[in-house]
Amino acid sequence: MMSRQGIWLAGVVIASCLYAVGAMAEEPRPRTVTVSGMAEVSAEPDIARVTLGVESRKPTMEAARAEVAATVDRVLALARELKIDPKQVNATRVQVQPEYRWNENDRERVLLGYVVSRQVEVELKDLDKLGALLERAVDAGVNQVGDPMLDSSRRKDLEREAMTKAVEDARLNAEALARAAGAKLGAVRSLSASGSAPPMPMYRQAMLAADAKMAPEATYQAGDMKFSANVNAEYDLVTGP
Repeated sequence: MMSRQGIWLAGVVIASCLYAVGAMAEEPRPRTVTVSGMAEVSAEPDIARVTLGVESRKPTMEAARAEVAATVDRVLALARELKIDPKQVNATRVQVQPEYRWNENDRERVLLGYVVSRQVEVELKDLDKLGALLERAVDAGVNQVGDPMLDSSRRKDLEREAMTKAVEDARLNAEALARAAGAKLGAVRSLSASGSAPPMPMYRQAMLAADAKMAPEATYQAGDMKFSANVNAEYDLVTGP
C-alpha cells in the first residue's frame, strides 16, 4: 500500500504533467512564411579539358602499336610546342583488342588483326590555344576527338555568389508576402540551397564573319558558363504594432 507521502508525490507529478500539457496546448502556433529564391551568375570559362584519342587497326599488333605510338609522340610534341604545362598532359595506357570475324563454312572465328587505342588527356588553361591544339592534333593523326569540356577555375566562388544572390531573392520574396499579409518579416528559421553548373561541352562553331579565309583554329568560341542556385527559406512573421 502506498504511503501518504507517496500519494502526495504522485499527485504533484501528475499535476505538473497536466500543467505542462496545458501550457503546450496554449502555446500559439508560430506564424511563418516559406519562399524560394533563384539566381544565376555568368562567367567566361578559363579551363578546357580535352580528350584526344588514337585508334589503329592492323593485321599485326606490332604494326598497330607502332602507328599509335608514333601519333601519340606527335601529339606530345605538339603540346610542348604550344607550351602546355607537361603536368596538364596525361597519356593513358595502351588498350589492345583482337578483332575477329565468324567463318560460317568452318564454324570458327578467324583473326583479322588487332585494334590498338590510346588517349591523351589535356587540361588547357589558355583557351586561346584550344583551336590550334584540336586542329593540329587531327593533322598529327588523332582520329577520335571529344567535345572539349569547359570549366572555370573560380567555380567555387561563382557558386557561392549565385547562392548569395538566391538568398537575397528569397528574402525579397518573403518581404513582399509579409507586406501583403499586413505583417513584418522576422528571423529566418530554416534555409536550404542547391544548384551548380557542370562542366559544359563546347562545339566547333562556324564563324559568321565575312572573312572566309579564317583559319580553322579560329572557329572555336567558348561563350559563357551559367552558375545557378536555388534556395528554400522559412521566415517568422511578426504581427501587431
